[in-house]
Amino acid sequence: MPSYPKLGQHLNLFATLHSTSTYALLPNHLTYALPRNRNIISTCASFNCIRSSSACVPLSIKFFSQFPRLATKNDSMGVRDGRSSGFSFRGFNRHWKKPKGVAALNGIKGAPFRSPTSTSLLSNCKLDSTSTSLLNNANPGSTSTSPLTNAKPESKVSLQKKKQSRSKKNKEPISTTVVSDEAPVVNGSKTASPVGISNNSKNGQHHTPASEGNSTGNLPTEAHDGSASTKLRSKKKSRSSSRKRQPMKAVNEAAQKQTPQHISQGQRPLKQLYPPTGKSVMVVESVTKAKVIQGYLGDTFEVLPSYGHVRDLAARSGSVRPDDDFSMVWEVPSAAWTHLKSIKVALSGAENLVLASDPDREGEAIAWHIFEMLQQQDALGEKLNVARVVFHEITEASIKSALQVPREIDVNLVHAYLARRALDYLIGFNISPLLWRKLPGCQSAGRVQSAALSLICDREMEIDEFKPQEYWTIEVQLKIEESNVPVKDTSFPAHLTHYNSKKLGQFSISSDTGAKDIEQKINLENLRVISSKRNTMRRNPPTPYITSTLQQDAANKLNFPATYTMKLAQRLYEGIQLSDGKAAGLITYSRTDGLHISDDAVKDIRSLVMERHGTSFTPESARKYFKKVKNAQEAHEAIRPTNIRRLPSMLAGVLDEDSLKLYTLIWSRTMACQMEPATIEQIQLEIGNSDESIIFRSACSRVEFLGYQSAYQDVEAETIKFKNNEANEHAEAFGILSSLKKGDQLYLGEVELKQHHTQPPARYSEGSLVKKLEELGIGRPSTYASTLKVLQDRNYVTVKNRVLYPEFRGRMVSAFLSHHFSEVTDYSFTADMETELDNVSAGLTEWKGLLRDYWTRFSSYCSHVENVHIHQVEKMLEKTFGDFLFASLPNKNRMCPSCMDGTLIFKVSRFGAGYFIGCNQHPKCKYIAKTLYGDEEEEESPQKGNSVEEPKLLGLNPGSNEKVFLKNGPYGYYVQLGEDRMGYLPKRSSVSHIKNVDSITLEDALELLRYPVTLGKHPKDGHPVILKLAKVGFSVRHRRTIASVPKSMKPKDVTLEKALELLSSKDVRRSGRPKNKPKVEEAIESW
Repeated sequence: MPSYPKLGQHLNLFATLHSTSTYALLPNHLTYALPRNRNIISTCASFNCIRSSSACVPLSIKFFSQFPRLATKNDSMGVRDGRSSGFSFRGFNRHWKKPKGVAALNGIKGAPFRSPTSTSLLSNCKLDSTSTSLLNNANPGSTSTSPLTNAKPESKVSLQKKKQSRSKKNKEPISTTVVSDEAPVVNGSKTASPVGISNNSKNGQHHTPASEGNSTGNLPTEAHDGSASTKLRSKKKSRSSSRKRQPMKAVNEAAQKQTPQHISQGQRPLKQLYPPTGKSVMVVESVTKAKVIQGYLGDTFEVLPSYGHVRDLAARSGSVRPDDDFSMVWEVPSAAWTHLKSIKVALSGAENLVLASDPDREGEAIAWHIFEMLQQQDALGEKLNVARVVFHEITEASIKSALQVPREIDVNLVHAYLARRALDYLIGFNISPLLWRKLPGCQSAGRVQSAALSLICDREMEIDEFKPQEYWTIEVQLKIEESNVPVKDTSFPAHLTHYNSKKLGQFSISSDTGAKDIEQKINLENLRVISSKRNTMRRNPPTPYITSTLQQDAANKLNFPATYTMKLAQRLYEGIQLSDGKAAGLITYSRTDGLHISDDAVKDIRSLVMERHGTSFTPESARKYFKKVKNAQEAHEAIRPTNIRRLPSMLAGVLDEDSLKLYTLIWSRTMACQMEPATIEQIQLEIGNSDESIIFRSACSRVEFLGYQSAYQDVEAETIKFKNNEANEHAEAFGILSSLKKGDQLYLGEVELKQHHTQPPARYSEGSLVKKLEELGIGRPSTYASTLKVLQDRNYVTVKNRVLYPEFRGRMVSAFLSHHFSEVTDYSFTADMETELDNVSAGLTEWKGLLRDYWTRFSSYCSHVENVHIHQVEKMLEKTFGDFLFASLPNKNRMCPSCMDGTLIFKVSRFGAGYFIGCNQHPKCKYIAKTLYGDEEEEESPQKGNSVEEPKLLGLNPGSNEKVFLKNGPYGYYVQLGEDRMGYLPKRSSVSHIKNVDSITLEDALELLRYPVTLGKHPKDGHPVILKLAKVGFSVRHRRTIASVPKSMKPKDVTLEKALELLSSKDVRRSGRPKNKPKVEEAIESW
C-alpha cells in the first residue's frame, strides 16, 4: 500500500491479530460478547486497494469482533483524519439512541473493551499522530458509507437535521431505560472527566491513573442504557461463568501481570476535593444527612439529597431479559425527576460532582444510577470532575478526610448489585405468578424471604411432630445444723445426681412411683460433704455491635422489632441537632458485619474507660476483633458512637426515649468491648451418704472482678439497667458453700419431687431468627429487617408476644416451594448464593456467568411447575398437612356426613383466595366442613373462626313443599328456598342484618324470601315501586332512585304512600346510568 504507508502499517499490525496462535490468546469470556454483524470495519470506494487486501476482511472479523455489541444497523459512527473522508468504522448497538465515536486503542478516553491478553500484544506499538487522529477524532454527527451497503453518502444538511432531532430526543425525560451491562458505556459528546467505575473494592483508596499514552491499561467492560454512558474499569479479567476456567491459565496470568492495575478515565487524575478550590455539588441519600454535612463544609459545597434510589427495575414482567444477555429495563419514579433536576441545576458552574451515598452495595448502586441519569440528560460538562467518596460516620473530620481521598465508582460492587437485583427479580417475577395460579391468595416468594419462611415453618413442623416425654428430678434443701426451725442463713439447695452408685440420666426417673421410692431411701440416710472444688473463670467482653447483634440485643433487652431498631439506628447515623445548635451523626453506619474499630476511636474509648473505671479495668493493649460471621464483608466498622465522650446523659433532652435507649445500648457495648474480662469464681460441693451410693450436687458462683460488666453498672447505662436481685442471693449461698469443707455433717431438710416433660424446640423470635440467618450465611445486614417485614406484610407470619408464628398460608407457600423449588428454600444454596454475590463484589466471579448458571436451572423448574395441575397441589398439601386440616373433624374416617358416600378432601376455591375441606362428590354434594378464607375475607368476615356448620333445615314451604335452609356462605348467613340442583338457581335472601341467626324460624325465613315486593306503580311515570331486602336492610326503589327504610319501621308497614314519601325525601341516592342519555346538541337546544 504505497499511497497510505502509515495506515498500512497499522493494518498489518491488526492483521497480526488474525493469526491462529495470537487469536487463541483471547480470553474465553469474549465468546458470548461477539457481535452478530461482523462488518465492523469497511472501506469506501476511495480505498479500493485496502478493501481488496486479503487481510482486511479477516481482520474485521478477528480483531474488531472483540467489541461488545455497540449499535444497531441504523446507527453508524464515523471517524476521520481530516483529509480522507471515506474511511469509517461502524459499530452496532441496538440500545443506543445516538451515535458514539469509537475511540483509539492506546488507553485514551472512550477506548473499547480489551482483555488483558489482547492488550499486551499492543503494548510495544505506538500510534503516530496521523493514525491517532484517524482513530480518535470521532465525529458523532458525521456518517460515511460502505460499499458493502450500497448506500449513498448523506448530505451535510440531512446530517445536521439528524443531529438536531437526536439532541431534542435526548433532552426529553426518559422514564424507562433498557440496560445491558455487558460492559460500561462509552461517553457521548459531553464527557465527565475523570469519572469512575473501578474494580478496586477498597473503599476510600485513591486510584493513581496511568499515563495517557499507556496502551496496556485495563480497559472497561461496557454498560449501556438508552443514550447514557458510563466508563467502567476492570482490574481482573471477566468470566463467562462463575466456574473458574483452566485452559490457557498460564498465558492469561502472565498477561494479567503485565497489565497495570489502574488506567486513566479522562485527561486529569482524581484530585483532592478538600480544601475546596471551586464549587462542588455533593449528593447524599437523605435530607437529614444533607443538612448535617452542609453545616460542616460551608458555602463552597452544595449538599443535595437524592431521596434514595433515583431509578429501579420496572415492576412488570420482562424487566430482566435472560434471552437478551440479561439486559434490564429501569424505571424512573416521577419524584426522582424533581430531585435530579435540582442536582442538574446545582451543577451549573460547579467544578466537582461528589457522589457520597452510603458505603455499601446499595449506596454504590445509587451513585452509579445518579451518574447514569445525569449523563442521559447531558448534565455532566467536559470539565466537570466526578468522584465517589465514602465515610462510615457523619462527623466533620470523617467527611473532610474522605474528600481528600476520592475514588471511582466500584464496578464490582455495581455488578454485585445488578446480579442481586436480577436474581431477586427473576425469582420473584417467575415464582409469584405460579403461586397466584396454584395457590390463590399467596402473594409472593423471594430468594431470602423464602429461606427465612422455611426456617420458621420447619420449626413449626418440628413442634407439630414433637412427642413430649415425662421425667422426674429430686431436689433437697440441706442445712448445716439440725433444728426444728429451719435457719434460712444456713440452708442451701442441692439436686440428686447419683443413685445406687449410678449417675442419673435425664430419663432415669420416669415416673412418680420411682421418684417416691427414691425419696423414702433418701430420708433414711445421713449426709456429709464428700468433696469441695473451686475454680476461677474469665468471661471475655462481648464484641462490638454489628447489624445482627444489635437487632438481637434490642429485641431481647428493649423489646424493639428489627425494623424499628434499624429505623432508630438510621436516624442516629444521619445526625440530629444537638443542644449547642450543631448537628452531628451519633453512631457509625448501622448496616455492617465488620467487627473492627478504627485506631483513633479505640484510643478514645480506652482513655474514657481509664477515666471512668480506672486502670485495672483497662487492658494493657487494645482489644482486636475479627470476623466470626459466615461470609462477613468486613467492609465497614462495627457500630459505635462517633464520639465516645458524648455520654447518654448529654442526650437526655435531645433524643426521644427509644432513641436514647438504643444509643445507650450501643455506648455501653462499645465501652465494654475495650475493657478487661470479668472474673467469675465458682464453687461446687458433692454431698453423699456413707458409701457414696447417693450423691447430691450443689454449685454456686460469684463475680470476683466486674471487668467489662462495670460498663453496664455505670450510671450512664441507667436507662437499660436491669434489676438483678439474684446477685445478693448468690452471694449468701456462695458464703455458705465456702464455709463447708470435706467431712462436714449436713442435715436433710425438705425433699421436692419435680415432674417435667421434654419441651419442643422454641419458636423463633425476631432476634433468634436474625441470629440463625446470620449463622447460616443467609441474607446480609441490610436485608434482615426488610425480610421480617415482608413476611409479616404478606400475612405469612404473625408476631405474638415477640414470637413468630407461621400462618397456614405461609406454611402452604413454604411446602409448595420446598416441593417444586427446592433450591429457593435450601439453606446451603441460599448461603452459597450470597457467597457468589460476595465474590462478584470482590471481582472473583463474573456476574452474568453467575446469572446464566442459575437461570438455566431455575427456568427448568418454572417450566415443570407450569404443567402441574392444581389437583396435584391439593393432594400434596393434603398429604403434608393432613393432621392439621382434619384434626378438628368429628369423624376421623373423613366420611361426608351429608351424602354419606363421599370423602372429605382439601380443595382450592375456584373463586377468590379461599381453601376449604369439602366432599369429593362435588357438585353432586356441596357439603363444606371447614373453610380457610383468604386474608381479605378473614378481615371482613363477621364470624369467629373458620368452621362452617352443616346447612340447617328450617322446614318446608307450605305452598310448594320445598325445603327451607339456613346456610352460611362466604358473605355471611342467608336463607334458601329449595335445594341446589343442576341448572336451577334457588331463591335466597340475606339475613346478615339479624344478629342472632339461631333465632330465625321457618316463618321468619318465608317472610324474608317473599322479597322483593312490588308495592305499586309510581303516579308520575307508571314505573313500579319496589320494596327489597339487601345486606344493610330494607329499601324502596323507583327506577334509579333508592331510599332506605328506617330501622324503626317494620317492612309490613311500608305501603306505596310511605314509599313515595321516602323517595321524595332528601336522603335518597341514585344508582346506575340513564339508558337513553340525550346528545349534547339536544341538551343544549332543550336548555
